[in-house]
Amino acid sequence: MIVLGIDPGSITTGWALLEVSGNKVSYLKSGILKFDTKKEFLNRTLEMKVKLRDLIKDLNPDEISLESLIFVKSPTALIKLAQTRGIIISELVEKYENKIFEYSPNLVKSSTTGHGHAGKESVRKFLDMALGKIDYQTHDESDAAAIAFCHAMNRGHKKLATTKRTNAKGLSGSLAHKIG
Repeated sequence: MIVLGIDPGSITTGWALLEVSGNKVSYLKSGILKFDTKKEFLNRTLEMKVKLRDLIKDLNPDEISLESLIFVKSPTALIKLAQTRGIIISELVEKYENKIFEYSPNLVKSSTTGHGHAGKESVRKFLDMALGKIDYQTHDESDAAAIAFCHAMNRGHKKLATTKRTNAKGLSGSLAHKIG
C-alpha cells in the first residue's frame, strides 16, 4: 500500500510518499509544492489545483492522509489554510473517495513521538530513526512524512472511519476522520 501524506499550506504544501507492507513502513520520496507568493491568494488557487493534480497523477498513491485544521492566532491565516484544504480535498475526492483521511496535529505527534505536544525537531528525529536519515527541504515536507507515517500506524484501527469529540484530556475517541 502506498500512502501519500500532505501538509497543506497556501504558500508551501509538503508531501511525502511512504510504502506500507505489513508492519513495515518505508520512505519512497517527498517534496514540496511551492506556490507563487507574488500572486494574491485567490489567484494562486488554480496553481495549487494544477500542481496537486500533476503530483497525484505522477505518484498515484493508494490512500491519502492530510493534517486537519490547526489552531492559528490569525483568522486570515486559518481561512486561507481552510480554503487550501478545500482545494486539495476537491481535487482528490472524486478519485479517492473513502481513501482520504485526516489526522489532528496532536495525533500525528503522538503517533510519531509518543507525545501529542512534541516539537518539530522531536518528530524529525523520530522520522530519522523510523525511516532513515532524510534531508527534508522544509518542515512542511517532514510534517507530511509524519502525517503519512501516522496514517500507516493507525489505518488498521477498527474505529478509523468514525469521528468522536475529544475528551477532557483532548484525546479523540477515534484515530481518524475519513473524508468522502
